[in-house]
Amino acid sequence: MSGLKTIALRGLLALAVSLAALTAREVTAAESAAPSTAIHFIFDRPIDASMAPFFLAAKDGKFGAEHLNVSFNTAAGSPEALARVARGDSELALVDINELIRFRDKEDAAPVKAVFVLFNRAPYAIVARRSRGIHLLPDLDGKTVGVADGDLSMRLWPALVQQNNINTSRVKFHKISAAVREPILSAGQVDAVAGFSHLSAVNLRDRGVPGGDLVVLRYADYGCEAYGFAVVANPAFAATKPDAVKGFVRALIAGINATVKEPARAADEAASRIDDGDRELEQERLRTVLVDNILTDEVRRNGLGDIDPARLERSIDQIAQDFKFRKRPAAGDIFDDRFLPPVASRLIN
Repeated sequence: MSGLKTIALRGLLALAVSLAALTAREVTAAESAAPSTAIHFIFDRPIDASMAPFFLAAKDGKFGAEHLNVSFNTAAGSPEALARVARGDSELALVDINELIRFRDKEDAAPVKAVFVLFNRAPYAIVARRSRGIHLLPDLDGKTVGVADGDLSMRLWPALVQQNNINTSRVKFHKISAAVREPILSAGQVDAVAGFSHLSAVNLRDRGVPGGDLVVLRYADYGCEAYGFAVVANPAFAATKPDAVKGFVRALIAGINATVKEPARAADEAASRIDDGDRELEQERLRTVLVDNILTDEVRRNGLGDIDPARLERSIDQIAQDFKFRKRPAAGDIFDDRFLPPVASRLIN
């Protein structure tokens, strides 16, 4: 009799295990069959290795795991990318957060907000030649600086020189096109150029300018409080599909973590999306971005993606030194932290 009971119990156990496995398969199948949310994501400039975390997140299936179907495109600058997001042509975009601050001051501007900050420090810099006697910011006195039309770094130049009590009356600004920014400096036609540290400085070394002859005067090292590139969201999309925005942010954080662990693979993935992309050049660019702009002390303390409201307020004040606001925005008008996961999920080891 006890033998029959044992056989019966074994049969029931086997049936329970089979039912549990069947249920797990059904749940997995249901999750796989869950409809994906399409996201048109736009970068505000041509592709470079600083965008590697997005591409690695896509490559590793992190967006798919969040039931997102993400496509990438590029725009000709932050104003154009912001206009597309405001219209709803793109759900999300990567833009200069300082351009977002200026955009929000426009009459009837859509209430676009940043939901994740990628660059904790803005990449604004003056890249100069030591052989021209430039070692520090005050050394620009009497020198010629090449500035491309629409260069974003010059929007915060007035605040920078005021904060450092620098007399710039003898600094000569020479207008150039962005296409000749590095060639004109490498040829010695100007003493320095304004731009982004991860673009101009790395490109100049690639053009054969000795690294020892280059000095990168980062605005952040001279008291500039500005954040850099951030992910912004279409307000209607963020309101109706908040889980999609949260999922995108989680996937991007996974992409950043993977980039930090495997920078060479990340740079290769970015380079593969660039016509005639130079993998070694993009690897150097990515290393520069990680050290200077993404993995800052503030990020190591407080995690990826967030802002310090007081610091953002100070950066808005610095923008106001060269931009007359109709109505000065507050930090809460610019950044929305509701889509960020808990701090523990955003810490970088």
